[in-house]
Amino acid sequence: MTLLVVGASGHLGGEVCRRALAAGQRVVGTYRRAPGVVDGVDWRPLDVRDRAAVGALIGTLQPRVVVNCAFEYASWVVTADGAAHVALAAAEAGARLVHLSSDAVHGGRCTPYLDDEPPAPVFPYGAAKAAAETAVRLVDPSAALVRTSVIVGDAASRQVRLCFDAISETGSVALFSDEIRCPISVDDLAAAVLELVESDHAGLINVAGPEAVSRVEFGLLVARVHGLDPARMRTTTIAESGLARPPQVQLDSGRAAALLTTPLRAVSEFLSRP
Repeated sequence: MTLLVVGASGHLGGEVCRRALAAGQRVVGTYRRAPGVVDGVDWRPLDVRDRAAVGALIGTLQPRVVVNCAFEYASWVVTADGAAHVALAAAEAGARLVHLSSDAVHGGRCTPYLDDEPPAPVFPYGAAKAAAETAVRLVDPSAALVRTSVIVGDAASRQVRLCFDAISETGSVALFSDEIRCPISVDDLAAAVLELVESDHAGLINVAGPEAVSRVEFGLLVARVHGLDPARMRTTTIAESGLARPPQVQLDSGRAAALLTTPLRAVSEFLSRP
């Protein structure tokens, strides 16, 4: 039986592949530009924008499960249309679908968001993710849709490298003091995704860390763990940047904590183990 990970060359997709392989599953992983680095994966090129190609691959493989991690921050066609293509093909093949969504679907407020709250995006990426959710839910009501937050890995992961850049003398990044999220370890999220694969959960579910921190607070934690000087950190606000971004988005992951055995660790805990 086959587990197909769409977008397997990305950060989360790669970790899902590693864990599934370690559990003895056959794993097929797709990539758009280059294969990932996880040994043991059956790598297949796939452009999710091509509905016929998606249907052909899934129709040929007949996977038991499809995990869709594919997205592109600045591409509606990849993020929204691609999700619809994957959902349609998975439904036609009778595969269990776990679709990865984002807290970017929300507009921001001071109280936490529950699992089933409707999206109200304030920027294009959030709108694309919201459209993807709608497509997946219409095509396959039995699919699990995981809303998650900032995904953090080791020192090579994107979110940690952004903090390094903000502290570097030659960097160009400034961290937002007023953008608050609930970071989650890529290890915890991948484990949660694979638990959902084996569950019968249908619909939306929040899977994020229990600790809400600003981008600046996250950067300070990274600096402390890696022995960097926090005084050199460049900071800004959303208003000063001129960007349209949701400010405080805190996901209530109580349903996931009750359903899953995977612990969802606070960012201060998993960052303390570099």
